[in-house]
Amino acid sequence: MLKIRFIVVDRTREAFLKQGESFYLHRLKRYAHTEWVVIKPANIKKGRPAGEILAVEGASIVKKFLPRDYNIALDRCGQAYDSEGLAARIERLSLNQSSLCFIIGGPLGLSTEVLNRTDEILSLTPLTLTHEMIRLILLEQLYRAFTIINHEKYHK
Repeated sequence: MLKIRFIVVDRTREAFLKQGESFYLHRLKRYAHTEWVVIKPANIKKGRPAGEILAVEGASIVKKFLPRDYNIALDRCGQAYDSEGLAARIERLSLNQSSLCFIIGGPLGLSTEVLNRTDEILSLTPLTLTHEMIRLILLEQLYRAFTIINHEKYHK
C-alpha cells in the first residue's frame, strides 16, 4: 500500500479545519498509510526578514525528508491539475513510488531551498489561501483522486 507523508509547518489551530483534516485522513486510510509531521514554526517578529524565517523553517523541513519519499511541495507557482488530472498523476506516481511526501509551508510559504530540493511542485489554486486551509483542500483532493482511480462514486 502506498504511504503518504505530510510535512506541515505549525499545528492546525482552527477546530473546524482540524475536524476536516481528521475526516479526510480517516477516509484516506482505505487507500494509503498516512503520516502527519508537524514542523515547529519560526518566530515571526516585526522587523525579522521573511527570508530568515523561511530559511529556519526550510532547514527543519529538509531534515524530515526521507530518501524513499517522492517530495511534492505545495506552492502557487507549481503545476496545476484538475481533479481527474491529479488522480492520473497520483496513479502514475504510485506505480513507481512507494512513498509520497507533500510539503506545506507556513504563512510565508516555503523557502527556495525546500522548493529546489523537492521532486515536484504542485499548485492547488491560484487563489491565496491560509496554510491551514490548503491542508484540508489537499486532503480532500487526494481522497477524491483515489475515488477516481478506483472508479468510486464520490467524484461526480
